[in-house]
Amino acid sequence: MLISWMVVPTCLPLVRRRCHACESELFRANGKFRVNANHKLLDAWLLALCEGCGDTTKLAILDRAHVRSVRPDLLDRMHDNDPGLAAELLQDPVVQRRNRIALDWNGAWRLDTGGAERPVDEAVDVEVRFAARIPVRPVRLIADGFGFSRAEVERLVDEGSLVSAVRLSGKLSGDFAFLLKP
Repeated sequence: MLISWMVVPTCLPLVRRRCHACESELFRANGKFRVNANHKLLDAWLLALCEGCGDTTKLAILDRAHVRSVRPDLLDRMHDNDPGLAAELLQDPVVQRRNRIALDWNGAWRLDTGGAERPVDEAVDVEVRFAARIPVRPVRLIADGFGFSRAEVERLVDEGSLVSAVRLSGKLSGDFAFLLKP
């Protein structure tokens, strides 16, 4: 039996970065942009609020970019404060590296199993897809999807009843599949 699961984001992830005003390391991006023009050069930032003190930080998106080099649809989306664009840009490795940030996905995603339940007497082939690059432990996904404990999932892996082409320990953020034998 083939089952498809989907890992989907429920909101924007928290941004891990040290606040200059307090000791907090978490910021909440609310999808607001600031665009500044200086003659023919553009600067653009994604704004994020500190979880501790509420201070604002700016995450650099464009830095002294010539106005003709910026796609008009990108500029329109920034002016409209498009939350979809904020999600795309937060997951961009170039933006993360430039701003020295990491993303905290705790509580910002859910597993959609489609309501399918595991049949007791037959093998189940499960395909897991990710709607965004969300790092999650496969053991946790399998435990949540079937209602097992994590220890039970690890026991199934050890005894060979749960097999996959990818390593199930550690974290994954890309599509994978596994087979659960009866």
